[in-house]
Amino acid sequence: MHEALFYSKTTNGQVECELCPWNCILSDSQTGICKVRTNHGGVLITEVYNKVAALGSDPIEKKPLYHFYPGKNILSVGEVGCNLQCSFCQNHRISQCKASEFSGFHNISSKKIVKEALKTWNNIGIAYTYNEPFTFYEFLLETAQLTHSKGLKNVVVSNGYINEKPLQKLLPFIDAFNIDLKAFSNDFYKKYTKGKLQPVLNTLKQIAESPAHLEITTLVIPGLNDDITEFESMVNWIATELGESVPLHLSRYYPQYKLNAPATSIETLITLYDVAKTQLQHVYLGNVSDKERSTTYCANCNAPLISRNHYDTEIITLDADGKCKKCGAPAAVII
Repeated sequence: MHEALFYSKTTNGQVECELCPWNCILSDSQTGICKVRTNHGGVLITEVYNKVAALGSDPIEKKPLYHFYPGKNILSVGEVGCNLQCSFCQNHRISQCKASEFSGFHNISSKKIVKEALKTWNNIGIAYTYNEPFTFYEFLLETAQLTHSKGLKNVVVSNGYINEKPLQKLLPFIDAFNIDLKAFSNDFYKKYTKGKLQPVLNTLKQIAESPAHLEITTLVIPGLNDDITEFESMVNWIATELGESVPLHLSRYYPQYKLNAPATSIETLITLYDVAKTQLQHVYLGNVSDKERSTTYCANCNAPLISRNHYDTEIITLDADGKCKKCGAPAAVII
């Protein structure tokens, strides 16, 4: 057993978890909404410390991160658990599974994962992904600190559902985030994720104010979060609160888990892409084959900087300093 961070003891042996906006109050033997943090005799423990459910090398573009070391690979690690309950989750077999009921764990220490990252070809570091990384916060923090000490990069792919203080403690060790902004409607969050919108917006602003690189992904679901007016409000918020250079990935939905809505039409994705491009410099379509809308263009002269065909990435007009070779303008790309 490993004691969790960010909790307080209350009365009658209860504890209050302070990691995420749920702030679960747990009696003895009770587990939080995340399915991995349990009150054990008045001590909050994490049930997933050193317990890995998935480990493999991925292209950085798969996270997706298009402006962070394009063309490189990253060792990706995941466990089980999530503090949201999305009815359309694409990784529900591990995200919605209780740690106590999962039989596929591999006991792997932070040191072993970092050692693997150091010997993996074309690898820049470690990505914490697949399930919700913030639910294995203690293992994430320890691994991220060790990763940085070895000169490698850390990437977090997350729903953004975390409290301010835990995120602040983690930020110095994370180089890049991709945060899911699932919709721009609290009603959507409440109905389809069981969570709330505002904590995610708070997380996005906190990251944007830090040195970490930030990209955003929205899974576009027909009839649920593709309203043009609502989407325009979301794009405007991103541009004004986070910055017009923050990349936005619009990902095509396919039926998953509890949701059986039809797959998102290409026409809808292109319409939203065009809307987003009126205020944001870098917008991409995901889960589709669209080379034009997967290419990174110079925000100044529109020259193609980076071409992508699925995960085949080619740096075209970007120099080693991250500037456009055609006009000399700096690009919002870390290479």
